[in-house]
Amino acid sequence: MRRALIVIIIVLMFVAVGCKKEQVAGKKPVAEKTQTTQKAEEPQASDKVIKVEYETYQYDAKGRRDPFASLVAKEKQKTVKKSGGNPLQSQEIDEMQVLAIAWDKHKSYALIMMPDKKTYTITEGISLGTQGGKVQKITRDEVHIREFVKDYRGDMKPRDVILKLHKGEE
Repeated sequence: MRRALIVIIIVLMFVAVGCKKEQVAGKKPVAEKTQTTQKAEEPQASDKVIKVEYETYQYDAKGRRDPFASLVAKEKQKTVKKSGGNPLQSQEIDEMQVLAIAWDKHKSYALIMMPDKKTYTITEGISLGTQGGKVQKITRDEVHIREFVKDYRGDMKPRDVILKLHKGEE
């Protein structure tokens, strides 16, 4: 109990001594020095008139994305394989193989094999894949398909897929 009382008294003495309002006699306040230097500079400044022009910068955000927007899409939607619909739209395009290509005077045909080993005949304009791709063109060696996928911002972008003819060993 005595020690606590002694410690409190010592702390109060330091606080009382530290709160003195008098300044040391040997030091002058800093504010006075700055006032004297300003008075000395005023006559020189009156001789010359300095005109300062500021250049302003305008930021134009046209064509640029918001730097504070999240790069990850807010709504994550997984593609669900359609089980009851067209079997051509239930598999990814990358999993399909082109086995044969045939053509007549008016149309071209391609025979594709799905991962489950079933084959289907397709023509231009048919929908393929889970992303809603459409057959754009069928040439002698390949099938061109365009599908629309979401990019990192959530915008729909076209993606061209080319399935090449699977040539067996001769």
